[in-house]
Amino acid sequence: FVFFSALSAFDREFSKEREKAKARGDFQKLREKQQLEEDLKGYLDWITQAEDIDPENDEEADEEGKRNTSMPTSETESVNTENVSGEGESAACCGSLCRRWRRWNRFNRRKCRAAVKSVTFYWLVIVLVFLNTLTISSEHYNQPDWLTQIQDIANKVLLALFTCEMLVKMYSLGLQAYFVSLFNRFDCFVVCGGIVETILVELEIMSPLGISVFRCVRLLRIFKVTRHWASLSNLVASLLNSMKSIASLLLLLFLFIIIFSLLGMQLFGGKFNFDETQTKRSTFDNFPQALLTVFQILTGEDWNAVMYDGIMAYGGPSSSGMIVCIYFIILFICGNYILLNVFLAIAVDNLADAESLNTAQKEEAEEKERKKNARKESLENKKSEKSEGDQKKPKDSKVFILKLLSFLRSNVTIGEYGEGEDEDKDPYPPCDVPDEEDEEDEPEVPAGPRPRRISELNMKEKITPIPEGSAFFIFSSTNPIRVGCHRLINHHIFTNLILVFIMLSSVSLAAEDPIRSHSFRNNILGYADYVFTSMFTFEIILKMTAFGAFLHKGSFCRNYFNLLDLLVVGVSLVSFGIQSSAISVVKILRVLRVLRPLRAINRAKGLKHVVQCVFVAIRTIGNIMIVTTLLQFMFACIGVQLFKGKFYKCTDEAKQNPEECRGIYIVYKDGDVDSPMVKERVWQNSDFNFDNVLSAMMALFTVSTFEGWPALLYKAIDSNGENVGPVYNYRVEISIFFIIYIIIIAFFMMNIFVGFVIVTFQEQGEQEYKNCELDKNQRQCVEYALKARPLRRYIPKNPYQYKFWYVVNSTGFEYIMFVLIMLNTLCLAMQHYGQSKLFNDAMDIMNMVFTGVFTVEMVLKLIAFKPK
Repeated sequence: FVFFSALSAFDREFSKEREKAKARGDFQKLREKQQLEEDLKGYLDWITQAEDIDPENDEEADEEGKRNTSMPTSETESVNTENVSGEGESAACCGSLCRRWRRWNRFNRRKCRAAVKSVTFYWLVIVLVFLNTLTISSEHYNQPDWLTQIQDIANKVLLALFTCEMLVKMYSLGLQAYFVSLFNRFDCFVVCGGIVETILVELEIMSPLGISVFRCVRLLRIFKVTRHWASLSNLVASLLNSMKSIASLLLLLFLFIIIFSLLGMQLFGGKFNFDETQTKRSTFDNFPQALLTVFQILTGEDWNAVMYDGIMAYGGPSSSGMIVCIYFIILFICGNYILLNVFLAIAVDNLADAESLNTAQKEEAEEKERKKNARKESLENKKSEKSEGDQKKPKDSKVFILKLLSFLRSNVTIGEYGEGEDEDKDPYPPCDVPDEEDEEDEPEVPAGPRPRRISELNMKEKITPIPEGSAFFIFSSTNPIRVGCHRLINHHIFTNLILVFIMLSSVSLAAEDPIRSHSFRNNILGYADYVFTSMFTFEIILKMTAFGAFLHKGSFCRNYFNLLDLLVVGVSLVSFGIQSSAISVVKILRVLRVLRPLRAINRAKGLKHVVQCVFVAIRTIGNIMIVTTLLQFMFACIGVQLFKGKFYKCTDEAKQNPEECRGIYIVYKDGDVDSPMVKERVWQNSDFNFDNVLSAMMALFTVSTFEGWPALLYKAIDSNGENVGPVYNYRVEISIFFIIYIIIIAFFMMNIFVGFVIVTFQEQGEQEYKNCELDKNQRQCVEYALKARPLRRYIPKNPYQYKFWYVVNSTGFEYIMFVLIMLNTLCLAMQHYGQSKLFNDAMDIMNMVFTGVFTVEMVLKLIAFKPK
């Protein structure tokens, strides 16, 4: 509870900071940048279209150039035809060739530009990216030689095609226009890197790594699909826009890790070797290992074991070693609770920006459509609409409050503030002048009810009317039986009764004996199940009679929650009809009875609202799933290149390859030479490995959940080569792969999911006020005004009672009681295991003294304020 309270506090604070940042114009800068890119693209398209429609001017320019070559340079200059004839012929020939070349170049660039910007070329590149992805993902451990050869050939062919794509784009668009796009710059970097890598491998300057990590980076090309996916494009744009914030946070996180790593080396360097029978991996013996240990503590995985090792290094919990736990507590709180939760705040901010971009685009589209429709109207209609708009413009400054009052009148129930009150009675009676008769009896509370938040107001629940059309082709909408069924199912007693039956049926399912199916308890619960099913069947029949089955709009089966009720009841009825428990279908149907508690969703309106929000979040979470899955796939492909076939080891650690790992070996139990055990050598693989892409994705997914990831990390560090056993700390630098993956996927992308749920719930909460003309800030303003209630202070008139009241309200009395509470808490905290009898008696006496003092305080306050 305390953890989530702290998380909520940080979320509120960062939400406030986000709103301040928006007020400073950060969002406007992003929007202006996006608008500038759109304007630049439109300008380039305009230039392109101008070149496409102006081929005739080229010919005119050529003719004009031909004419100009025969003209004198000035009016007074004479023309010497004999000297110029030879030079003119050669210049005309060169000029003609140059003009033809320029004309041919412009013509080809126009054709190439049209081809590059076509949808066919776009999908052709996407197909090549898909083939590149398929080639990369096909690599696995122990693959045949023919597959390796196909992968090498496919890599060279795809590299040549991507190079041709880059050159065609550069030629058609021009270098300046080509490098405007971020994706084009990324393509150029990847293609150039692939070319350099291929040359180095062919010249045997560097050893090939199969399909190398450089080629895996090409998987990011698939983000080109965002060109025709506006919502995904906005999400990617908001993520890229947040890189500055993420970079600043990563720098702060890196400095934090360095400081605590250096401090940990000073405190625990070389002190985790107290247990010689076990080698500790999470230590502070050197700087790289200290960095990994601090990072592990930040993730929260097995951090308590590291803390206990630190305590044992200083003598254990019975000595002064408990003091060192302060280091780990501060590290965990500041790092895990504060710094890492900033990623959540950035995620919420990014999603809010993405949603704002989507909203802005929709508003722009609607504005363009509105202007388009407005241009079609006549001038008289425009003038009339303008005059009507001037008449409707509010002139009274009180319209702001009137809108709120009209909204409250239409939504607040009459009996919300107590039964028996008159309808026109003010729910907030004036309390400026208190009643003298009741002045002594009133406590220090405001007169009238507590002002409630607008979100807490009891809105009128609209009853769904009887839909048009006949039910079962018999009962019309005015049939008395149908009207009676409609009134019955909407009565609060019937609704609460059904909810009680749902709860009882859920309890009966939990009370069944799964082992002895024919026990006496199961027989009794079986009879109760008949009663529950009969009641639920009766309810569904009533609802179908009132709303109809499924043919007309508003019928029973047109609602998904009603279909869930029908499924649960139908499963129960079918399972009753088939009594043989040996049939597997019956077992499956009985298992489906666990869905019964879900029927409460349709009855509890608050729970139904939450479930609807969850469904909305699931439906719209596809963009984040695509980005996360793509990044996961890319890291899995890189992991296959780095670790395929390298997680194998022999049960006998002295053997390093499969040829040696044969026969049997002796193990001494707990290091006792008198207890030898004979075991067989087995060459085995790790449960989580990187032998293929699917296994790598599963291994990385477990890393993203922080469960057992240090064990996988140290297996990767110890990995030596394919079919070679591990070597202790062989490649410490390979831990960078896991750290980058955790930061990108676990710290950021996983928090994107949480942030998306938060944003979705906020948006769904605002849907409740969609009919209110006040925005969120205006509602909060009026809510604050409604909360501003004067308080009555109770002062007794009796002089003796007034003395007691004066004492208990004095500052000195409050301080004395606060000190006594702290002393009582200290006494309670001093109790421990193995305490002496004298200490125990002293604690009992102190507790009785404190109890007596607190009893006196209670009596004094009862006298001062009266029990009422």
